[in-house]
Amino acid sequence: MILMPVTVPAVLIDEVGLDPAADSWRQEVLHAVGTPDGGAYVLSSLWRHDPRPAGDGGRGFGCRLITRHDPDGTALATAVLAQELPGRAPSVVVPGNDAALAVLPDGALAVSSRPGNTHLLTPALDALAAGWTMPANPRARDGAGPADDPFAASVAVTPGGRLLCLNAERNLGPWGVPLVNLVTLSEPAARPAVGHKPELRALATLGTERTRQSEADAQPHLRHGDAPVAAGHRPSPTLVEILPELVGGAAHRWKDAFLRRPVPIAEDRYVVPVFGRTHRAGSRGQVFAFVLLDDTGAVRGHLGGLDPYAHSPYTGDHFTVAADPARGTAFHLNRYGLFGWTADGALRAQLLTTDAPFKALTTFELLTVTPAGELLLAHRTQHLLLRVPVPAELAGLPAAVTEALAGLTRARNALKRRHAPVEWLWPEATGAVHHL
Repeated sequence: MILMPVTVPAVLIDEVGLDPAADSWRQEVLHAVGTPDGGAYVLSSLWRHDPRPAGDGGRGFGCRLITRHDPDGTALATAVLAQELPGRAPSVVVPGNDAALAVLPDGALAVSSRPGNTHLLTPALDALAAGWTMPANPRARDGAGPADDPFAASVAVTPGGRLLCLNAERNLGPWGVPLVNLVTLSEPAARPAVGHKPELRALATLGTERTRQSEADAQPHLRHGDAPVAAGHRPSPTLVEILPELVGGAAHRWKDAFLRRPVPIAEDRYVVPVFGRTHRAGSRGQVFAFVLLDDTGAVRGHLGGLDPYAHSPYTGDHFTVAADPARGTAFHLNRYGLFGWTADGALRAQLLTTDAPFKALTTFELLTVTPAGELLLAHRTQHLLLRVPVPAELAGLPAAVTEALAGLTRARNALKRRHAPVEWLWPEATGAVHHL
């Protein structure tokens, strides 16, 4: 077990005059990805709320941070992606929802977000290598703002170097807002670069009730067969049409379903999380499915064994599935437990948070599985990352998690002596800082 803080550069804390003991501030860990050498990139957001405008003494700010850590957790470099920092120009990395990281085979770091933003950063986090954007507001395409030139809303990398992506389409609904609707896959040697977007082959379509597309809405890099995806030219049947028979639930409960980040569980098999529409009054018991899709687009089952109510991911919005393709396992953590599956969808580990040894898991979010085979968990309020080695057999997972949680307090106290955090803000004086 290794515990590491989600740090904030001390020079940035001084620059914005952040007083963690007095200010109304918040930090949130958004995603992380392991590196082949045992380190990690961590994406977080940091902001301070002040309702007054800057001219009236307002001191609000907001930014995202990407920090590269070595295997011991020491910060090597931080990229500051500022949208609201006094005296700083907006970042060249366009913000978006559900931001995530991926390390490409050439070492570049891909930062993706909805509806179709992808930016490539150098491994040292000191420069933007390439970028593509997709405005969430369709009217922005005709005026000022980011260019309408999307690549993907989500990028993950298979063991063989293929890019497993989510993509948004235009003009699927009545308002013209881009909707994430496609699961796509690149060829092994395909790499995004300046002036080049590799082709992505459509594996599956989520489904829409109304399609208002024309050929003008096609994106040339999104392909189905020998032509771009557009209108009726797309994979069928849709996932929404398949899911009622695959996992149950009336067809109307899958209406307006949404996709979350797919991950490879093997080179030729992927876990695609699909969730039914959320409700204002609460969504516990709503349908969801972790679909197993192969590299031809065929549905090969799903991760089974979860009860829609007793194990609901909607309590607290836990929509992440992580996978370890080297060992053919997948994991999901929500308010009710940590679950582990084999590549055929069989549930082999179930650590319920009602059991005393695992109650502390309710304070953590699952981020990813590292190349070294470690679960990477983020503490939601203390801004700590817990790395839990996954045993060779999922039957050993309860013992591994129990051991990691038992050593949590001792490791946290050691970090507090080193960093002297205030209100769980962890300052870091080491590592280069780059404003991008």
